[in-house]
Amino acid sequence: MASILSPELENELRDGAEYSPELDQLMTKARKASNFLKALSHESRLLLLCLLAERERSVSELENILSLRQSAVSQQLARLRYDGMVDTRRDGKTIYYRLANDDVRRVISVVYDIFCAPPAKTKD
Repeated sequence: MASILSPELENELRDGAEYSPELDQLMTKARKASNFLKALSHESRLLLLCLLAERERSVSELENILSLRQSAVSQQLARLRYDGMVDTRRDGKTIYYRLANDDVRRVISVVYDIFCAPPAKTKD
């Protein structure tokens, strides 16, 4: 099996640190987290995910809310689908998108609460 460790880390391990399966697993998880966060790092994708955190939506609904062209919305949704962050369902000619799983929902929920949710009303 090919190593997932960077050449620099492999050299450090050869130069004194011991290799362990736990380190290999940690590196795998770090790479997965990094890829997940890269998908979130695009403004349009993050907006789409925040909207999908509220409920399932069609492509045309997302276009209207974001005032973006269909091609731009579809391109970002395709990337999110490729990254395993959204799932689809077809109803006739309409495609609906939703968050893909509980891991995505949990992370987006935190991001949504911090950055997307309307501010709480204050009592006067």
